[in-house]
Amino acid sequence: MLTVIAILAAHLIEPVGWQMTGRARNRDYVVRFELPPAEPEIGLPQIDGPDDASRPLVVIDPGHGGHDPGASGPGGLKEARLTLTLARALRDELVRRGRVRVALTRDSDRYLVLAERFGIARRLNADLFISIHADAATDDSARGATIYTLGEQATDAEAARIAARENRADTVNGVVLGEQPGGVAAILLDLSRRTTAERSDLFAGLILREAGTSLQFRREPRKSAAFVVLKSPDVPSILFEAGYISNAEDAQRMLGPDVQASFARAFSRATEAYFARVRPPA
Repeated sequence: MLTVIAILAAHLIEPVGWQMTGRARNRDYVVRFELPPAEPEIGLPQIDGPDDASRPLVVIDPGHGGHDPGASGPGGLKEARLTLTLARALRDELVRRGRVRVALTRDSDRYLVLAERFGIARRLNADLFISIHADAATDDSARGATIYTLGEQATDAEAARIAARENRADTVNGVVLGEQPGGVAAILLDLSRRTTAERSDLFAGLILREAGTSLQFRREPRKSAAFVVLKSPDVPSILFEAGYISNAEDAQRMLGPDVQASFARAFSRATEAYFARVRPPA
């Protein structure tokens, strides 16, 4: 326990139950406050795949979890459960193919603040970050998948709305829980962010190419918005909204083993194509 000691003048704060009169009020005294210990840094997850540190590392982030179940769908389906199922399917396919290493930010129903999610990727020196979500809308006819990359200016009002909804996962009682500290020189940081943005865009394009017609996308499948979870300055990142959990047909489709397998294969091929572009073999 930490002890904070404050030397206070008696005429400013008077201890409860201490009756003082006359000149006794001018005496100084010590007030001690017992503070809880600082929260420990979150542990790093297991890395699966080849036992070869030279292989690229992909961090997959199943959105929401714990006290934040995310959006809801028919029959009580929760976004947190669906995203974890999809993340595990992708991890297992990448491990089976054996070309990259893989880690999940969570492999159970646990809560992580947004900064912890991309913070795990940075602490592991990840080469790629994939955050998986499922969308929701008041219009239950809305359907289809979307790929988001970081953009300080949202592509449109809907992209801004979705980013605001996902970013609220980092707020409890109006208090923002996660803040990424600075410390990197402005020019170097800007250069890093530009390269990261270019590679994020490259990966998004490869997903669309590899998915083809095996996944159902929206009419405009690529968008950008200021998602907190995509703000790592040095890890290329995308956020994949797998479909609309608020749409009964979309929700049923995302739960289907065949669609999950198609998703895992398409993303695995896109991942391998991405690293062939940015990390060609020596």
